[in-house]
Amino acid sequence: MEELINLTIEQYRTKKLALIQKVPTPITPMKIDKETRQITLAYFDQKSTVDYIGVVQSVPVCFDAKECAKDSFPLANIHEHQYEFMKDFEEQDGVAFLLIYFKGKDEYVYLPFAKLKEFWERMENGGQKHFKYDELDEKYVISTYSGTFLHFLEPLQTDLNER
Repeated sequence: MEELINLTIEQYRTKKLALIQKVPTPITPMKIDKETRQITLAYFDQKSTVDYIGVVQSVPVCFDAKECAKDSFPLANIHEHQYEFMKDFEEQDGVAFLLIYFKGKDEYVYLPFAKLKEFWERMENGGQKHFKYDELDEKYVISTYSGTFLHFLEPLQTDLNER
């Protein structure tokens, strides 16, 4: 999924539609192979925020890419610090969302932060600790256009129109 997103954001940059970057995860190398000079063991320095951050036609965006094998998505796949970062980002008039790949259906879905927040609050109030594919709005299913690009600007525009 990450490769598909990276190809897409490069295409968006080339066409001057968006400028989005993958956020590197800070690590501390513990062991380095002396011959290849490759890191063989490392630890995460700090909790990461989201996978991608950037701007789309003057709209600040941040998002995380997730996958799940079944037709339900465990909210445990989203760390609380990620949720809080997306919440804070939205409070600064940015747009936060998830891109989720449902392997069983071979479908990609754009999940607006507002919907994530609804599921998150349901969980915090003692409800389900997951959400089902069937709870998502089909207008947020992402077209892949020949399996080459993951065109998430279309559902992003839908999200913006509904705000």
